[in-house]
Amino acid sequence: MMKQEIFQSEFVNFSSELTSFLYRLVANKQDAEDLTQDTYIKALSNLDSFQPEKASLKTWVFTIAINTGKNYLAKMKRWGENDLTICQEYHSNSPERMEEIGKVFNSTPDARFEMKEHLNYCFTCITKTLELTQQICLLLKDVYGFKQEEIIEITGLSEGKVKHGIADARKNLKRIFDNRCALINKNGICNQCTALNGIFNPKQDAHIKAKELKLSSTNDQDKLLDLRMKLVKETDPLQGSSELHTFFLENIPTWVEKATS
Repeated sequence: MMKQEIFQSEFVNFSSELTSFLYRLVANKQDAEDLTQDTYIKALSNLDSFQPEKASLKTWVFTIAINTGKNYLAKMKRWGENDLTICQEYHSNSPERMEEIGKVFNSTPDARFEMKEHLNYCFTCITKTLELTQQICLLLKDVYGFKQEEIIEITGLSEGKVKHGIADARKNLKRIFDNRCALINKNGICNQCTALNGIFNPKQDAHIKAKELKLSSTNDQDKLLDLRMKLVKETDPLQGSSELHTFFLENIPTWVEKATS
């Protein structure tokens, strides 16, 4: 049986990664931190059931975290693919709402954000539109580097369902990004990157920054998605995101509800 002291020590080693994963899953910092704490308490209280010969402690804890996260998300409505566009129009038609965004942006000492941070925020928004199984499998494999057999253990899914979950997630992301992202498709309907930069970072040209990040270096959708994944993996969503991005993520569901009611 693992002793509590050993568990606590090992938990610390991956707790930041766990909170990061939960944040990408639920898109709310405080809730991600609360879910991490809930996961810690559940794991500690069920330490006797941990079987190190079947799974690593990290894999076992992520299993608990995902089940905890699923219970949280069961009360939430799945995000729609057009939610960002709805929110953009909702604010652009109201000087008062745009002023509120400006206040949030100017509330931090260094309010500017890098394009990499914005792409990381965008990735979180878009993955929230996936079916939950697809979102979880994709994040575990392509962002947090779990092996397929570990994902099977964590999710309780069959090998076939895990493979399909990842493949379907990638297929949907490629379609969404190709159709929506104005940085890589001149006909893309989502120009939030350029719009936000024009308002809040006028000295930063979004298209030039996208080119520097090699987003315009290829038309191959698989390579573009892999590049986005690489940028996401390099960006800690808990440390790299501006207050403005956090504000967006936490309010998108409410804004969509108001805009469509």
